[in-house]
Amino acid sequence: METGKASKKLIGAGIISAFAASLCCITPVLALIAGSSGIAASFSWLEPLRPYLIGTTILVLGFAWYQKLKSKKEIECNCETENKTSFWQSKLFLGMITIFAVAMLAFPYYTSIFYPNHTAKTEFVSDENIQEVSVSIKGITCESCNLHVEHELFELPGILSAKADFKTASAKVKFDKSKVNIDSIILAINKTGYKVNNFKIN
Repeated sequence: METGKASKKLIGAGIISAFAASLCCITPVLALIAGSSGIAASFSWLEPLRPYLIGTTILVLGFAWYQKLKSKKEIECNCETENKTSFWQSKLFLGMITIFAVAMLAFPYYTSIFYPNHTAKTEFVSDENIQEVSVSIKGITCESCNLHVEHELFELPGILSAKADFKTASAKVKFDKSKVNIDSIILAINKTGYKVNNFKIN
């Protein structure tokens, strides 16, 4: 009985740590689906903790599997054979939880499937109207953040290309200045919950 409770706690801890590890990457997708762009950056503060949360998930689930697979003691009494393992304590359930945890931890690698494929727009723009700006952005921490910023920028008219990069915490935007201005670009990025620190016209 005590082993069952401990097993449930381990599985619960594994789920929570896996979900927390991917929360900063899931939030921008949830914001996109909900149509509430401003919540995208809500959990970006968790990103520095991600390696620890991933480690915790692996340790907890590894220990849960160890407990599940280790050889059991000899049964001393026939009454113990009558106690069947419930579904919640079964290998099947632990396997399902492990698959869920792996899917959560790998979320940043397949987040792009949730965003429309934006490519550079081919518009007839005179060279004198084409402008490029480099924007420094605070709070972007993963590929999901990049995609969210880019998605928001492509919602503006006159955006020819937009590429965000969480590694450099910046974005490069090429636009038609006759249709959109830098203030609108900054406003669109800030609307996501990430904040523009500064910008430089190239």
